[in-house]
Amino acid sequence: MMKRKEFMLGAVAGLAFAAAATAGGVIDWPTAEAGPVAGVSGRLAPSAGGAGLAFAPPQGAPLSFADIFQQVAPAVVQIEVKTRVQRPNMLQIPGTPFAIPNPNGAEGVPEGEDDEGATALGAGSGFFISADGFIATNNHVVADATEIRVKLADGREMEARLVGRDQATDLAVIKVEGADFPFVSFEEQAQPRVGDWVIAVGNPFGLGGTATAGIVSALARQNVDDQTAQYVDFLQIDAAINRGNSGGPTFDIYGRVIGVNSAIYSQTGGSVGIGFAIPASIAKGVTEQLMRNGRVERGYVGLGLRTLSPDGWEALGQPRDFKGALIESVTEGAPADRAGARVDDYIVSVDGKPVEDSTEASRLVGQARPGETIRLEVIRDGRRQTLSIRSGTRPPEDELLADDGSGSGGAVQPPPPAAQVEPVEGLSVVPLTPALRSRYDLPDNVNGVLITNVARSTPAARLGLQAGLVITRVNTRNMTSAADLRAVVAAAKQAGRPSVLLFIRTPQGGNVVAPLKFDDGE
Repeated sequence: MMKRKEFMLGAVAGLAFAAAATAGGVIDWPTAEAGPVAGVSGRLAPSAGGAGLAFAPPQGAPLSFADIFQQVAPAVVQIEVKTRVQRPNMLQIPGTPFAIPNPNGAEGVPEGEDDEGATALGAGSGFFISADGFIATNNHVVADATEIRVKLADGREMEARLVGRDQATDLAVIKVEGADFPFVSFEEQAQPRVGDWVIAVGNPFGLGGTATAGIVSALARQNVDDQTAQYVDFLQIDAAINRGNSGGPTFDIYGRVIGVNSAIYSQTGGSVGIGFAIPASIAKGVTEQLMRNGRVERGYVGLGLRTLSPDGWEALGQPRDFKGALIESVTEGAPADRAGARVDDYIVSVDGKPVEDSTEASRLVGQARPGETIRLEVIRDGRRQTLSIRSGTRPPEDELLADDGSGSGGAVQPPPPAAQVEPVEGLSVVPLTPALRSRYDLPDNVNGVLITNVARSTPAARLGLQAGLVITRVNTRNMTSAADLRAVVAAAKQAGRPSVLLFIRTPQGGNVVAPLKFDDGE
């Protein structure tokens, strides 16, 4: 389970970490005064060498990190935020699919609260990236904050304002008023290697300036978080990071910032030695844009892309080692739609650069400035062609998620009585009807066939398919009946393919793809 370390919501009833508290009720903050931190100001220069040096540890580095910590600690701050949390109208009954009205919900606000919801306190970390008060942190630390306060290394507390935040990379910039603050710089040239020493500094559990050390455990970790999957390949580190470390810096042994702590993998909520940091190569460009413009503008063409497994490409008649991205959806009226992009095209390059998968294709498109022309090389019906698309501006991530067309979702419901249809590869399916749409809360824009039965000991059963799921498409053909499914399977077998690719809508409104291999016994 992936955990972010942003808040300990002490004021929200029922949260597991309420008693852990933030620094809010424990530390008495002194009055804020703008000025240097403990007499230190200006850019904190690396302790040895210059930018671009290899990661060769100086003599004695494994014995102590005290000198490095003393050098960089003045730039690290604690962050405390206040947010509004809406109380849910319904409360889930544990262990059941049922819910009951919340007596303290929107219609019954407890005494001491207003109709805007309860106040929640959160704690995080950040660090100065300029002498005039700009501070880098995580988006999830300051998102929806109504008040932001920071505590400097010398104990002073100051109010901060939000400059800008970027959901796509989970980065944000805040600012305090003043000058001559000590700051640190992102290191882009000397790339860390697996096994290099790192030091994480931050505010775990609201305790304040804490240093932990470890090594880089892995590079380019993808899909750590759904929201950042398209734009961030994380550094994995084993320096202990916990709740409240979010937004804090990861340093190399020269005191250079190589990452921004963002997430942990944990089944307990605490550190188990698997932490993730946003690389400096990404954080530097994003924070610079936020400082200048308050936002990050990315190219946008309006395509939904998917990376397929080797089995998936094989089901579509491509080599198992095929490199590219499948166009799964085209937003109506978006730049790609106007340029002629189609569902089931395969993107193989962007502006002449080959793409490995959908993540790389999305990042290359996102690097374009709004108004620039993007050249997508696609394979359509076995032939290569180039689409010239004038890039738009990518909407915020929450708007994109809101427009995904998903329904309310829920658990897979019991299917209706199975219709008398001949199974296809162990699957019995029926067309969607108004009654079935109502029963399964399916929007009008969802089309396909409903699975009513899955035969035991078949590839479909081993794949995990179950009654109640909707198959929207198989290979490149939209599904409307069992005959459609039967025809696609027959065509694939005639072409000598070992499987077909199923596009399935989940009860939660998401979409998954799965290669359905043919039963050798049939």
